[in-house]
This record gives sequence, C-alpha cells and structure tokens, in this order.
Amino acid sequence: MTEHQTVSGTVDKSGRLDKVLADATEFSRERVKALIAAGKVELDGKIANSASTKAQVGSSFSIHVPPPDNPQADPQDIPIPIVYEDAHLVVVDKPAGMVVHPAAGNQDGTLVNALLHHCAGQLSGIGGVARPGIVHRIDKDTSGLLVVAKSDKAHEGLAAQFADHSIERAYLAVCNGNPSPSQGTIDQRIGRSDANRKKMAVLPKDSSRGKRAVTHYKVLQKLDGCSLIECRLETGRTHQVRVHLASIGHSLLGDPVYGRANAQIRPVLKRLGFERQALHAAILGFVHPVTGNFMRFSSELPEDIRQLIDETAYSNR
Repeated sequence: MTEHQTVSGTVDKSGRLDKVLADATEFSRERVKALIAAGKVELDGKIANSASTKAQVGSSFSIHVPPPDNPQADPQDIPIPIVYEDAHLVVVDKPAGMVVHPAAGNQDGTLVNALLHHCAGQLSGIGGVARPGIVHRIDKDTSGLLVVAKSDKAHEGLAAQFADHSIERAYLAVCNGNPSPSQGTIDQRIGRSDANRKKMAVLPKDSSRGKRAVTHYKVLQKLDGCSLIECRLETGRTHQVRVHLASIGHSLLGDPVYGRANAQIRPVLKRLGFERQALHAAILGFVHPVTGNFMRFSSELPEDIRQLIDETAYSNR
C-alpha cells in the first residue's frame, strides 16, 4: 500500500469503539487503537479521541489508513536458528551477541535485519509500521528463545498473553555463590536507577515508580563458588533476572552491569574468555494465538555456558 486508504462503514452493534471496529474490519484491535490514537478514525463525522468511546448501532465510521513507514532496517541474509515457523509466527533461538532491534551503534546485523530477509515482508506491522512483529525482547548478550509475530492477529494475541503474564518463560543462569534458601520467590519492583539512568534497580514496594516484578528461582546444581539456577518469570521487566538476582547478592557470572564475579571465579572467566551474563532463555510456552493450541519450546544451553558449568563443577576441583 503506497497511498492512504479509507475504510468506511456502519456500526452494527454497540460497544467499545476499538472492539467494534476490529470486529467490523480486517484490522486487529491493537491496530485500531493505534489508528485512533493517531487521529485517523472518525465516528459520525467527528474524530474519535478514545478507543473506549461507546459506539452505537447505526453510527457511521471512517478509518483513514496511512501507508506503512519504511522499515527501520534493511533485510540482511543472516543465518538465524529457526525452532518453529508457520503462517502466523516464528520462534527463534537467538545466539548471544545478537541485538534484537537496530539502535545507535548497532544499525545492522540485528535479529530485525535477519527477519526482514527471512520472512520477506510476511511480518506483523501493527501500528502501520512495516517492520517485524517483535512482541518481546531479550538482551544482546542473553541467548535463547523468543517468538515473533508474522500477522497482526498473532501479534495481538501474543501481546495479550504477555500482558496477562500467561506466557511460560524459564531461564537458566549461572550466578555467584549458592543462594540460600535454594529456592524462593523474589517479589520486588523494578524501575530506572536514580544513580544511573541506563541501569535498572529494585525499588521500594511502596514506590510509585517502576513496576512490580516477580521471579521464582530454584538452584539446579551447586557448583564451586557459583550455582546453576532456573528462573521462572511471572512478569517480564527489563533486565528482570539480572536485577533480581543481584538484589539478593547472587549476580550473574559475567554480568558487566549488575555485578562482578567473586575472586574465586574471576580466573575461570578470564581463562574461558567468558564476557557476557550467563543467562539463557531456555523454555518458552504459549497458546497459539490463531489455532488455540498450547505450544512449548525448549533450547539447550549454549556451549559457552556448558563449558563454564564444567569448569566450576566440584568433580573438576
């Protein structure tokens, strides 16, 4: 679509404007919300100013759809491990070191560049932007699973599951020390650090800033000076696992931002050349937003973390 498109009609049932128009057109509810926010929707000849506006039977509507913006990145033929793919979504096993989105200093070589090439335009463009439907992210130096939407319907359905915390997500990590108790729950708000706005931090429970974050952890294997730990997320805040574990005194090995390895482990990291946080998105489960089937994917630990575990196992001491 290279020109503006106008979709007009008459409301055939009462209800919230965004829901009514999504039911009456080919657009997803999230797309309709974005168009309303951009002032592109008229109801009875007047610009609609809220997605929650009550629409009445018989009211006329017009949706003015702008052409999609140009992609923010160029397609690049970059190999990416595809775990699963169908017409609606793709599950990727992202390697450590790959940035998800282009940004200053990382304009190419990102997962977005790779997906633009791999999917050749068959990606969600919610909001009218012709770019891949990235529903969630993992950090550059975190490896593991993430799901990408190829259709607006899939994007909307996956986003809703992330919003209501029904997605199953489990991370494997190697942290400093041996947490005691060996399993528990960290329920601490996370927001921007006052000392460094580029970092996240645990905030007081009564703080009006940040958002509630919940991480359930369990030690899987006690190692020499560190532990292999599983973290299951109820919420998905920026740097959640890294910040939460650092807050209880067990920062991730190799994490350059939220902690440093203890004196016992530093020589091992140096010998291995291990320079990233030891964090891997190992399990991802969700309800397929179109078929309704539950899907669950797992990813084995990458070689660098397996080697780190081998080097710190008690049997090697």
